[in-house]
Amino acid sequence: MDAFEQELNKLLVDTYRSIIKVEETTIKSSKTMDLSISEMHLLESISKKEDGLTISDIAQDLNITLPSVTIAINKLAHKGYVQKIKDNIDGRKVNVLLTKMGKKINAAHQYFHELMTKNLSKEFSKDEKEVLLRGITKLNDFFGSKAKELEKTK
Repeated sequence: MDAFEQELNKLLVDTYRSIIKVEETTIKSSKTMDLSISEMHLLESISKKEDGLTISDIAQDLNITLPSVTIAINKLAHKGYVQKIKDNIDGRKVNVLLTKMGKKINAAHQYFHELMTKNLSKEFSKDEKEVLLRGITKLNDFFGSKAKELEKTK
């Protein structure tokens, strides 16, 4: 690896770890929240559709296995954050929806992201923001295409 690649690798790894650490610490500091980051991301995924998502939809959205999602959804249902409702049209289909408590927690998580983004954006000039967005868009596109390639080889 050349010097740029070494620095980029270090920054990617460190940034990823720091973001996870900030989220974990924020969640753990809440005395009323009994959720992990993974569970928070499940709630976030479910919130994308008002009438809920199926287990398959959630697994596909988060790129995790059906059994893992099933177990996690059952835990979230037991904790009172989601409910499972049979589809009116196809009784074999089950939609997962956020409960009132799930919506409240998800809203708090979204607010956390908004604050984090606002505070971070204060650190950059207008020109730096434009360059940063272009760079992160390329980064996202690169990893998105790699994830799709890997998914095809399964």
